[in-house]
Amino acid sequence: MPTIIESIEPIPFRLPLREPLRWGAASEMQEARHVLVRARLSDGAVGWGEAPPRPTIYGETVSSICGVIRQELAPRLAGEMLDDSTLSRLYARLQTVKNNQAARGALDMALHHALAVSRNRTLYDHLGASRSQVRVSYILGLGEIEDSLAEAERIVAQGVRVLKVKVGQDWAADLQRLQRLRQQFGDQVDLYVDANECFQPQNVRQRLQKMAELNVLYCEEPLPVELILARAAARKACSRAGAPALPRLIADESVFSARDLRRELSMDTFHILNIKTARTGFTESAQMLNQALVGGKAVMVGSQASAGWGTALAALFAAKPGIDLPCELSFFLKLKEDLLTQPPVLRDGYLDVSALARAEIDEDRLRDARVEA
Repeated sequence: MPTIIESIEPIPFRLPLREPLRWGAASEMQEARHVLVRARLSDGAVGWGEAPPRPTIYGETVSSICGVIRQELAPRLAGEMLDDSTLSRLYARLQTVKNNQAARGALDMALHHALAVSRNRTLYDHLGASRSQVRVSYILGLGEIEDSLAEAERIVAQGVRVLKVKVGQDWAADLQRLQRLRQQFGDQVDLYVDANECFQPQNVRQRLQKMAELNVLYCEEPLPVELILARAAARKACSRAGAPALPRLIADESVFSARDLRRELSMDTFHILNIKTARTGFTESAQMLNQALVGGKAVMVGSQASAGWGTALAALFAAKPGIDLPCELSFFLKLKEDLLTQPPVLRDGYLDVSALARAEIDEDRLRDARVEA
């Protein structure tokens, strides 16, 4: 008998943070108020995805994610057959509803998970993962410098060895924060930055040079996405033969989709692609991974500040061949509570992916964390 998609349900939940996360020009996260997506199949298999709404990035909220899933996405899939051959076709059907990246990505991952459960295989095997551990980075947000240093000290003590430092609101403070972090940790910790499009063409070269002096490895989206020619010029400057090495550039906001990635590859605007399964699911993320590797680009994976389940999903994808750089898979350290039956295991900079392959949602914890949309 064919396996049919029987039901799809969005479940909003709330988890408190140890401290707020601030980034970009005006973004702040006080708590993790996200949406789990549960897909149930006709054979009883259940799969889960996690949608983290980011209003200042995608325009999505908890209410909009729940609404678009109930009113638009779920009706397009209910009653459809699910197997390995139909996943791409079903994802294409979801893409007919424009934008709504986190809603679509979570639903796609829930279908992949449900299919893996239905076929009695782990999601690790279903995705073609090949590594038992993945090197992780931690997102260090904007804020008071002393608070950032204290947070970094706690996180490094918990096993992180790569810090992704948010910059862009105040360059003097950014530079001081990076200098203090380098003084505090020396070569024990690798540093890179995320400017969230806050630099300008007239200052980007100088700032990249200053960061290079502090051995900052990468810079994510230094310039506004619409300045595509300036971004291409910045990438070229970072790779100029005979010139001092500058941080390699990471593409994030400029590559919301495989379509965006084709444009960016044609203009050669970056060195490293940051794939976020939370916005492109597993289906489109796999397409983008292949595009990037064929285009000669390196790849890392971001978790979009996901809770434990979203982190597990991103980590399993990050264990695929071709993804060798540190990945943003330690946001769970910022949570006071989580929904997993067992917390992720982090040792000396690496996340134990083999353990995450057995991760499950704790239904009791979910019941306590559930909120109304």
